[in-house]
Amino acid sequence: MPSPLTVSIVIPAFNEVATAEDLLRRVAAVPIPKEVIVVDDGSSDGTRPLLEALRDQGLIDVLLFHSENRGKGAALRTGFACASGDVVVVQDADLEYDPGTIPRLLDPIAEGSADAVYGSRFMSKTRHAHLAAHALGNRALTWFSNLLTGLRLTDMETCQKMIRRDLLQSLPLSVDRFGIEPEITARLAQAGARIRELPVSYDGRSYAEGKKIGWRDGVAAIWFIVRSNLLGPKAPRWSDGGGDSGGGGATAGE
Repeated sequence: MPSPLTVSIVIPAFNEVATAEDLLRRVAAVPIPKEVIVVDDGSSDGTRPLLEALRDQGLIDVLLFHSENRGKGAALRTGFACASGDVVVVQDADLEYDPGTIPRLLDPIAEGSADAVYGSRFMSKTRHAHLAAHALGNRALTWFSNLLTGLRLTDMETCQKMIRRDLLQSLPLSVDRFGIEPEITARLAQAGARIRELPVSYDGRSYAEGKKIGWRDGVAAIWFIVRSNLLGPKAPRWSDGGGDSGGGGATAGE
């Protein structure tokens, strides 16, 4: 049997002192070979010293700091650049997404049937506790992204994306803020990557609880969808012995 794949779990953190420890202990309990990379993006609420303590306890393998807040996209790009696992998965620090679903997302890549797997909030049979307007906006952005990429995703904006490391590190990513989500999707489509979607649980925070994405980010996402698909540097075509270098697509799964 081939050796199991190692997963680099990249966690961007900005002012997450209330949830960082709980999240990292849940990540530690995930039963897969893993590398935990945390990028603190200029936190000012006590997250930094907490992360240093958690690193000293062995819950973080690589801890990186931005001297000032640069945005989620910048934090992810910092984490992606130093990842050494076979695959990379994004795991937000705010506990909206359950890290316990990571092994299931890994299965299609381990089986050789996908190059990237998205955890879709909208494929789940569970009614999610996030704002109706926020969900509607995500669906609209996914529709617009699909229109330009030719994919058939249900949740382009999901923050739980798993991608083969060699593929991910070949993508020309440049967005600093939340526009990183449509940019990653556009680059994967340009590369011809095989994308699968699987349902994931989601416990959305309210704005009072610290949710950081607002309507301005939604408007900005429209621009980033256009820029990433039509104006930016294109990703090179992905070619791998186990993949389909002739074209990508998105498929759903249970």
